[in-house]
Amino acid sequence: MASSSVPKGTPNFPEYQTEEGRLKIFGFWVFLAAEVVLFSTLFATYLVLADRTAGGPTGKELFEVKDFMIETMLLLTSSFTCGLAVLEMRKGNKKGVFIWMIATLAMGLGFLGMEISEFVAYVHEGATLQTSAFLSGFFVLVGTHGAHVTLGVVWISLVLTQVAKRGLTPMTCRKLFIGGLYWHFLDVVWIFIFTAVYLTGLI
Repeated sequence: MASSSVPKGTPNFPEYQTEEGRLKIFGFWVFLAAEVVLFSTLFATYLVLADRTAGGPTGKELFEVKDFMIETMLLLTSSFTCGLAVLEMRKGNKKGVFIWMIATLAMGLGFLGMEISEFVAYVHEGATLQTSAFLSGFFVLVGTHGAHVTLGVVWISLVLTQVAKRGLTPMTCRKLFIGGLYWHFLDVVWIFIFTAVYLTGLI
């Protein structure tokens, strides 16, 4: 059984109150480091291929400012509501956790809906994964991020079902906290996509 003693200097938050919780949170930071390597590789590949359009459409011809700005606002706002949910969790406010996490999930689903619509519109314009190296890099990078957001939505939804059944225990708080870390990480990745892919693509 994991020890419940809390080492000196450990944050006085429910997710850190067991040794198991502290170890799993540390392990998740290691996992995020591996994710940084994955996305760094995808970004590097995209940047190398960005000018290789093979006569196909360019980012300037495809990207709609309104669409990716709405996507960005949805995801960044969802990061804020996710942070509020964690604050409510630390106050022991189960209702507050549900309000803010459901808002987070709703915006995440809105983001995914817009991204899928964006991809469908590109395909209808003849811009597919096979059209050019640029589009291959674009679809793989942005699509991988979208797949991660989908995983985040499913993950947080499952954790919320556990909170509904068991309440805010050290275990469910740890899972909520880790889910929040994952969501914030995806928001940071999107900021880089917003800058390196969309804004740069319009120049």
